[in-house]
Amino acid sequence: MKQLRQFEIAFVGLKPGEHTFEYQVTDSFFENYGPQDFSDCKATVKLTLDKKSDFFLLKFEIGGSVSVICDRCGQPLNLQLWDDFTQVVKMVENPEEMEGDEDPEVSYISRTESHLNVGEWIYEFINLSIPMQKIHPDVDGKSTCDPKVLEMLDQMNKQTDAQDNPIWKDLDKFRSN
Repeated sequence: MKQLRQFEIAFVGLKPGEHTFEYQVTDSFFENYGPQDFSDCKATVKLTLDKKSDFFLLKFEIGGSVSVICDRCGQPLNLQLWDDFTQVVKMVENPEEMEGDEDPEVSYISRTESHLNVGEWIYEFINLSIPMQKIHPDVDGKSTCDPKVLEMLDQMNKQTDAQDNPIWKDLDKFRSN
């Protein structure tokens, strides 16, 4: 996978304290990661790196928008991204020995490293900013999904309710108990 150098931070020359970086992330960023469940990504990532003597505290602020497919009607849906994530990066002698640590918010790098690549975290945090269920929002109690699709779903629902399914027939006996 091609590494994107713009997401590498040369932390050796940074003084202790807070440093801010801003990244504009588009669809081209995700080409390295294969097909995604979204398109038309226009994300802004503000990264605050707080450099301490033996560790870094990273705070990622995700904003922007992506286009996804609605789970209900199958039509395009524009979602707003907004989320915050923190990551601690500890500098240790042997980072391989620390791999067994199960805390996902703590990463380890060697003390001999001079660069920190934040591209993987940006990828992960943008994906985590997208909700699992992607449905057009309701406005005044009415869905904004495609009305034709909603009508078809309603008709299908009525048909299945009207038909007695023999699979469930024997289970009705237990309702009265």
